[in-house]
This record gives sequence, C-alpha cells and structure tokens, in this order.
Amino acid sequence: MRYLFILFVFVSFSAAAQCKDYIISAKGDTLNCTDMKGVKQGPWVVRVDNLRGERGYEEEGFFKNGVKEGTWRRFSLEGDLIAIENYRWGQKDGRNLYMTYMGEPLREENWRAIDPQNPYDTVKVYDVNDPTKVVGTKVVKIETLAVKHGTWKYYGEGGVVEKTEEWVMDKPKVKETATAATGVEDDLAPIDVSTGKTATSAKATDPKTSKKPQAVLDYEKKNSGKKKIKVRDGSTGG
Repeated sequence: MRYLFILFVFVSFSAAAQCKDYIISAKGDTLNCTDMKGVKQGPWVVRVDNLRGERGYEEEGFFKNGVKEGTWRRFSLEGDLIAIENYRWGQKDGRNLYMTYMGEPLREENWRAIDPQNPYDTVKVYDVNDPTKVVGTKVVKIETLAVKHGTWKYYGEGGVVEKTEEWVMDKPKVKETATAATGVEDDLAPIDVSTGKTATSAKATDPKTSKKPQAVLDYEKKNSGKKKIKVRDGSTGG
C-alpha cells in the first residue's frame, strides 16, 4: 500500500509539473491544466454562474491543444445532467443530446466536424438522366467548421418526438418523387450536396424524360410510319 501511494503521488506530481496552472480535485486528480505555452490540456471542469436571468451550469470534458475533444457533459448547478456533446477539432461532431432539468429528452442533434487544416470534401457527381450512375467527383470547400449532418429530433412532453429533420452537409434533405407518374418517394435516391435534393428530381421534372401515358404510347406505336391524313372540319372556301 505504501508503494502504491508513493506511485500515485509521483504520477500526480509528474502531470502537474507539465502544467503552468492547474487545480487538484478532491480525489487528487490534476484538472484545468494550462501548459507552459498557456494552452488548455487534459481534463477540465468549467463553471458558468447564473447571469441576468440565464441559468448557470458546469461542464466537464477534455481539452486537446486548446480546443474541446471527445465527450463533454453539462450539468445544472444543482447537479442534473442537461447535455451530452461530442467534439472533434473543437467543433461539434456526431450525436448530441439535450435534456430538460427534469431529465426528459429535449433535442437530439447530429453534426459533422470539418478538419480546419483540410476544409474540403469530395462529393460524387451523378448523371442527370441516370441518377444511379456516378459520372465523376467534385472537390468542394466547406465554409463552416461544423455542419448539420444527419437526423435532428425535437421532443415534447413525455419524451414524444414532435418534429424530425434530415440534413445533408448543412442543407435540408428534400424528399422528391422518384417518377412523375407514380409519385413514390425514394428515400435512398442520391443526394446532391449543393442543393440537398435527390438527384432524381431533375429527371422526374424534365418534360423530355417524363413518362407518357400508356394510351399515348400505344397510339404512337400503331400509327408510326403512316402518312398523316387530312381531316375535313366542315369549313368552306379557299
């Protein structure tokens, strides 16, 4: 036991020695470390007091080179868990949950963080006339470092989902009809990230590619190649 205590003291001292400023928790952990360059590192606990009618909170998580990284949890000043957020490169990334002070779900968000060192993304380009065919790729620059990407849910009383949103790279995902004739929605249709719409929309609305009624197709087939017949309409003169 004596040797374990000495080892614990040595590890704590080594961690603290790498920090310019820090605090020691009640359990003896080194928290709120600012390294020799003044950059936040490691586990942190942040407290925000009540201010101008806004309720305060405490949050805990990790800093990596001055930005939030990994899972952060937010608590009310009374100790109630009110948010679970995930970060990458200091930006929200993945699934984030928010709760009421009574512990009921309030909102679920999904984000995609963008690497600030490489703020570009490669997207597929689909054939206008054949939305299942990929004709190439295009590199686009992402203007913001975190974009809405995935399903967002809004909850009402009792944890009932009242509203759902679908996002694709910060643009609403719009459900389009697969064909003008059937009106069947295709949730699996490719998404054009520049508009948020399915790639089938151009084909479905183009009059050149719209499907003709079967009666018209049968008539055209029956009379194809025949000489046009002049029909008397009852008019007189010239």
